[in-house]
Amino acid sequence: MTPSGATGGEPVIEREPVTVGGLATDVRLPADRGPFPAVLLRTPYDRLRHRAEARGWARRGFAAVVQDVRGRFASPGHWRPYENETADGAATTRWIRRQPWSDGRLVAAGASYAAHCALVLALDAPGDARPDAVLAAVPALGAAETAREPSGVERLLARAGWWAAHGDRSDSDERALEAALAADPGLLGHLPLTGLPQRLGRDLPSWAGLWRHRDRGRPVSRAAHAAVPLLAVGGLHDPFAEDTDALWRAWGGPSARLLTGPWGHGLTAAPGPGAGPAHRVNLGELYAGWAHRALAGELAPGHRGALALAGADRWLPAGTEGEPRAQRLRLLHGRAFTADPGRPVRSDDLAVPTAGTPDRCLLATAPLPRPLDAVGPARVRLRAAADTPSADWAARLVALTPDGRAEPLATGIVRREEPPGREAEFTIDLGRLARRLRAGTRLRLEIAGHHFPAHARNPHTGDDPMTADRLLASRREIGSGGVALTLHVLPSRPTTTEPAEEILR
Repeated sequence: MTPSGATGGEPVIEREPVTVGGLATDVRLPADRGPFPAVLLRTPYDRLRHRAEARGWARRGFAAVVQDVRGRFASPGHWRPYENETADGAATTRWIRRQPWSDGRLVAAGASYAAHCALVLALDAPGDARPDAVLAAVPALGAAETAREPSGVERLLARAGWWAAHGDRSDSDERALEAALAADPGLLGHLPLTGLPQRLGRDLPSWAGLWRHRDRGRPVSRAAHAAVPLLAVGGLHDPFAEDTDALWRAWGGPSARLLTGPWGHGLTAAPGPGAGPAHRVNLGELYAGWAHRALAGELAPGHRGALALAGADRWLPAGTEGEPRAQRLRLLHGRAFTADPGRPVRSDDLAVPTAGTPDRCLLATAPLPRPLDAVGPARVRLRAAADTPSADWAARLVALTPDGRAEPLATGIVRREEPPGREAEFTIDLGRLARRLRAGTRLRLEIAGHHFPAHARNPHTGDDPMTADRLLASRREIGSGGVALTLHVLPSRPTTTEPAEEILR
């Protein structure tokens, strides 16, 4: 992600590329007399793609340092995702602080994997190598966080795409999985899933090891001990949205700021449903303004920020949350259904079959009599049973708009292990919403046994979904208690704010 507004302003001095600890590094300086505060961005996605971003930082008074991580693009070595970043980042930070153009102050910044590089510097590096502030946009917190949902279910499509594009290679092929799926549309359906590299025709030794990471939550737990300011930026439609919010809430530094908009992983370059003109933010100006104030110690203490209310073209103070309100649902069909991993409910298709044996439980609300602002966590509570010892339960919430469109709102999935046929009561968390729903909108809720290919299929044998080589169908039944959907709803017209006011305060 490149901050907007990176043109204009003062000229920039572009230094010749250097090596720091053997790693390829670019430096861009303001044309003024230094020394300057620095911004460090370490990336596996090719430092040359960040030229405009680096110039934008330099034009705003920062020495911009951009580095290819070990084993990627111009940096030699072996690429081991999530393994070398603390030590390599610490060495680079120490090098920056020894340079005559550095005033010693440093912001570690980045988006996605680069945000991971920035965060581990703040949380794990020795004291003399830690940054003075951290800017983490759509942060990929760690291997376990990116590979699995909080419930432990495997994020298949996103990880297959990332590993096919970037894993175990020095460069990237962004269309690798797309091309492979065009040649074999059933690529992700072949078993076992650990055999994906052979089907891609690629040597990916780290692919199988990825799924052994189960220590989800460690970065957030360490965030409580952070000692520097944080700016966390996320998208409501980003797969890491929950992690971004959790990081901000847990951050123990002197100040923590959060900006969350109706965006995807590309932030303002990837607006999602409900995005409006007010939600297009000049991130370059905002980032630089925050960094200057953070390094000067001018930010008010505590947790603040701005949360976009999608569908309303306005912003709310971060942390705004409505009151829990149960939504009345009518069962349409599928109180008993079959979850067949050979014909799974697909994550990329919102169509609902109406004939044949039900493959999901389908429920809906009546049209909303008035607009509804859903702000806060959404949850599904149900009593249900499966006739297999292991069963995934996926819930998908869709808005059926008055003009006939179906818009996905939220999805959650949990894995349950119960004696076959035993009815259990449990909750499926759907994440956090920040969405105005128009009068006349109906909410459709689907309860299914799979959400493929976004998530790996549970084989229903009790075997690991990544190594399983056979599949069984699972008979499901929703119990007499039915299904309860709870949204957090703002009871009155919400208090609004401006992002810059909250981030820079």
